[in-house]
Amino acid sequence: MGKNTDVLLSQEFVCPKCHQQGAHVKRLSMSGTGLSRLFEMQLNRYAFVSCHNCGYTEVYNLEVLEGRDNLGSLLELLFSN
Repeated sequence: MGKNTDVLLSQEFVCPKCHQQGAHVKRLSMSGTGLSRLFEMQLNRYAFVSCHNCGYTEVYNLEVLEGRDNLGSLLELLFSN
C-alpha cells in the first residue's frame, strides 16, 4: 500500500502556500524513546510531502494514513542493519 499512498499524495497535494498541485514524497522512519531507541527500532513512520513549486513541506503520520502494520514493523526490526 505504500507506493499507492505515495503516488496519491504526490498527485493530489495542493500547496496551501502557493496553491500549486503536485509534490515530492519522501518516507522516513524514526526511533522513539526508551527501548525502541536503545535497540534502534524505527517504528515511527512519516511521509514528508514537499511542493514541487515552492518547497513547502507537510508531514503525515503513515500509521494514520495506512494503518498500523505490525508485521512490517516486525520484519523491519528483524532484517534491519
